[in-house]
Amino acid sequence: MKLIIRTYKLKLKHPFTISRGTRTEIPLIIIELQENNISGFGEATANPYYNTTVEQFEQELIKKRKIIEVKLDKTPQDFWTYLFPFFSKNMFLLCALDEAYTDLYTRKKGVKLYNYWNLKLKKLPQSNFTIGIDTIENMVSKMKEMPWPIYKIKLGTKNDIQIITELRKHSNSIFRIDANCGWDVTETVKNSIELKKLGVEFIEQPLAAENWRGSKIVYENSYLPIIADESCIIESDIEKCYNHFHGVNIKLMKCGGLTPAKRMIEKAKSLGLKTMVGCMTESSVGISAIAHLTPILDYVDMDGALLLTNDIATGVKLENGNTIFSELNGTGVLLND
Repeated sequence: MKLIIRTYKLKLKHPFTISRGTRTEIPLIIIELQENNISGFGEATANPYYNTTVEQFEQELIKKRKIIEVKLDKTPQDFWTYLFPFFSKNMFLLCALDEAYTDLYTRKKGVKLYNYWNLKLKKLPQSNFTIGIDTIENMVSKMKEMPWPIYKIKLGTKNDIQIITELRKHSNSIFRIDANCGWDVTETVKNSIELKKLGVEFIEQPLAAENWRGSKIVYENSYLPIIADESCIIESDIEKCYNHFHGVNIKLMKCGGLTPAKRMIEKAKSLGLKTMVGCMTESSVGISAIAHLTPILDYVDMDGALLLTNDIATGVKLENGNTIFSELNGTGVLLND
């Protein structure tokens, strides 16, 4: 098996602001695993909040190339278990490798990934489209630019209720709110009352990730469901989120790939938690991997490629929130170059 590394900088259509800051471009690395002229693809984006850089990704992959380039006849689950000890401190890279190997493995078998998992494409959740923090005028403009059935709206300002009140005047779409750790307990409970009146579906990660005591109070008093994001990183966090959140938003890059994400979804369902998978503003490589989990999800946020001016791949597409799968096997990805 041969490892091929590509790095890119993807530009965003608009500056993207959340409660922690603004980004205008996304550095990322694409991993290709090739065997007998068949290739599988995976992705990891660099993110300052998680102290990751493309340079660090590349250096680590080169250093561990011999570990990766082995002749194995392992399932994706077994390959993830093999890699974990070597990449346990870099879940983003582990995710990219897991995506690439899973894609390669299912292409070699001549099946689409959801078929390999025996999943049926029935009643798939629609993906939301994300509106970053901006002036109300610009946020309305972005909504008009991209008419969509569900919007995730980033908040964490002093005027959050005013923002949603004004946006609601321009759209009857479902609103989801993501505060990205920007609120406190009192603010969250108070906001939940007003946001429910404004037709909001749920609130994502209002409190700081480690504020478990506060999350319990919010869970018991909020007028809207609360979904964990920054509080739900790895598999062991699912049980911690039980009775502190109504659901979990799982990110492939945070947890280490498709393999652990699927286990996390199954565990969350067993505890009665709502399940969601989100993206990290990534190309169609990562988005296409996420899409194959939609048959077992309640919600999905996989709009990352729609936010870019220069997507580097084709694969799964979104049309008005609906998932259109590629005709290709595996995760369905094809690099543009």
